[in-house]
Parts: sequence; structure tokens; C-alpha cells
Amino acid sequence: MKKVMIASFDMEVGGVERSLISMLEHFDYKRNNVDLMLYRHQGDFMNLIPKEVNLLDEIVQYTTFRKSIYEVFKDKKFSIGLSRLLSKVTADVFGKIKKITEPGYYQMQLMWKYALPFLPKIEQEYDVAISYLWPHYFVAEKVNANKKIAWIHTDYSNVETDVKSDLKMWNKFDHIIAVSEACKDSFLKKYSLLKHKVTVIENITSPEFIRKMAEEEVDIRIKEDQRFKIMTVARLSHAKGIDHAVRALKKLKDKGYGDIAWYVVGYGGDEFKIRQLIKECELSDSFILLGKKTNPYPYMKAADIYVQPSRYEGKAVTVTEAKILGKPILITNYSTAASQVNDRFDGVIYSLGEEGIVSGIEELLLDIKLRDALCENCMSFDYRNNQELLKLYHMIG
Repeated sequence: MKKVMIASFDMEVGGVERSLISMLEHFDYKRNNVDLMLYRHQGDFMNLIPKEVNLLDEIVQYTTFRKSIYEVFKDKKFSIGLSRLLSKVTADVFGKIKKITEPGYYQMQLMWKYALPFLPKIEQEYDVAISYLWPHYFVAEKVNANKKIAWIHTDYSNVETDVKSDLKMWNKFDHIIAVSEACKDSFLKKYSLLKHKVTVIENITSPEFIRKMAEEEVDIRIKEDQRFKIMTVARLSHAKGIDHAVRALKKLKDKGYGDIAWYVVGYGGDEFKIRQLIKECELSDSFILLGKKTNPYPYMKAADIYVQPSRYEGKAVTVTEAKILGKPILITNYSTAASQVNDRFDGVIYSLGEEGIVSGIEELLLDIKLRDALCENCMSFDYRNNQELLKLYHMIG
């Protein structure tokens, strides 16, 4: 039996967390004892953790990464609080100087780097330690393991990080796993020296589970809404391009397409800004934020089309889920888009930004034959990919 640790932040509703749950559901527990280290025991997916997994106790210092700076000081973790404050100020200044739209990744990197001296090590020794979510400093610096594996879920060509500092961290790992070939390629453009460590393992999907969950009752307002329904499931963040979606719907309305409703399942830090934009565009009755949903699948099933308006993605779990449910899919042409859909076969890819989204929705709205063909092609594919885990077992040994 191998002693394995898997580390992540929490079990809040999100694509990365859903992919982790899927992996844990299909893991080989006959050959592996698995400890799960969550920095904070919170989130609607906590009750989905398989019973075979040993959930480690919270460690107070690590829970601070899911708290506000105010809460950290209130908890009297002054050293970590000061490191958090310093990382925020440094990232804000750096972002303004470099004109970075989203300095959050750089801030998170600094947050861990500055806090490391104040974080305890794990005494238990492991055969393998897996860090499932960047930044990977915890497993790199605080876990004793014979072998270390880190996961890539995002498009690194679109995020600002300190490459030199990151390389030191990445070099602590024996293997780096990307969730798609495109995700791997974007990572290696930035970290070409790590080519020998990177392997692609796709997110584990369970079509039977998704289709079963999609049969649950959907919100009555959606069920009774007779308009053409667009659905997006995403964090309310800059990366996901929800602001582009709002402006695109405004342009569609101005062009005379009044009978459209766009629903978004998700939550995030940009919610206030997006609500303000919805109000400014006078779309309160047609661009509707549904908030966090543990089960987004009935909402996806109820939609006429699924749209992913992202600025960048590693590999959006929700796009694969929409395919499993046989939805006509529109995604923007982010750098990893071609790894998500075959354009005009099981989805359509349009240019980034509002104009591309408008053109794509307009085509799908008017071309029923295209929508039917996309649905048929999606439904003809077998999305089961449990064999991807064989690559991981090979790494584990």
C-alpha cells in the first residue's frame, strides 16, 4: 500500500473542486491509503468526499488562506496577517506599474512566499504528496514525501507570476500534471525548462452521475421561462468574462433580439461589479445571477445553449459537462479553446470579447439545424475517461 497525501484549499463549489471529487470517487483505494489535506474544512462539496478518504484535521495557520486579512488579525495570527497585508500592497503597486488587469495570481504567490516561515510542517511521511491547486508551496516546502506531484488547471500564458520564484517551487516536484495539451503548451511557453516533468492527465468525468443529477427539479422561474435561454456556469471573476457576457446581451437586445434570457450559476469576488453593470445596461429582468448551486446540471439541461465567455481557461470542466448533457455550446477563442471543442462539430468557437459572443449567439439562435447537429454530435461521444488515472498510478508507482 502506498501512503498518499492530496492537498487543496477547500471544497467550495467550483470546477477544480468538482474535478478533485471525481478523481477521489474513482481512485484505487485497494493499493493506496489516501489522506486529504484541506486548508479549510468548508464548502458544499465536503459531504461528497468518499468515505475511503482520510480527511486530516484542520491546521489553524493554513485556514487563514481562506479568510480575509481582517479575520486573520482578529484571530491574532499577526505574522501571517502582516505577510498577507504586505503581499496585497506589493501586488497592487506591481499591478499598477505593469498595468496588470488581474494581479490576484501574483498576490497569491507572494502571500504564500511571505507566510512560509510561519507555517508548520507536516510530521507524517508519505510515499507521494499531490498538490492539486496552485500555488503549490505547501507540498513543496512543508510535506515530507518521496515523490511530489503538482497539478496545472489554468492557462499560464494569461496570468502574471514571478517566474524566477515559481521555478524554485516547481523544481521541488518530480511530476507536473496539466489537464489538457493546450494547458501544457501554455505552461511550457512560460516554464520551458520544466518540459521533462509535464504530463497531461484529463479531468475525470462521470457522465452517468452528471445525467442523473440533471434530472433534479430546476428553479421554477427557469422552468416557466419561455424565452431563448442561455446558461453559463462560472466563477464571477475577470477570467470568466461575465462582464463581456452582459455587454453582449445588451448588444443583442439593441439588435432586436429581445426574447433572450441569460442565466449564470456561480459566485465570486466580481459579483458587485457585475450587478452594477447589469443595472447600467438595463438587463435586470434578462441577465440573471442565480448564485452558488451545488448541483448546476438541471440548470444546464434547461438551457437552449451553453456559453463559456472566458478570457482564459485551462480546461473548463463545465464545457465537458455541457457536452455530456447534449447542449449546443459556444466558447470564446481563449488560447486553450481548441482543446475543449471541435469547432462546428460539438461546439462553436468565436473571437474573444463581446462582438464574438454576439455573433456566436446570433448564429446559434437563428440556425436550428446547426444547434441540432451540435447536440447530436455531443451525445454520440463516450466521455468516460477513468483510464486517465492509470497515468497517475504509474507516477505513484
